[in-house]
Amino acid sequence: MSKIKVSKTASANKIKKSREWPAVVYLWSFVLAFLSYAVARMVLDGQPHPYHWMSAFIGGVVGIPLGWLWYRWRGDVF
Repeated sequence: MSKIKVSKTASANKIKKSREWPAVVYLWSFVLAFLSYAVARMVLDGQPHPYHWMSAFIGGVVGIPLGWLWYRWRGDVF
């Protein structure tokens, strides 16, 4: 009987592929960051500029779980 050698590269590729985030998560994060920055520019026009960036950061962070919820509910966009 001959012994068959099995390569472990196929399972390693599956692990790498499963760790990537779906595109919809990035889209939600980017769009919410941009929209919250634009709204903050209009609403907080007289305030210091870091408030606008802070609102963009918060919008991006909020977009991550919303993107994952969209992915679980509707799937990826591409």
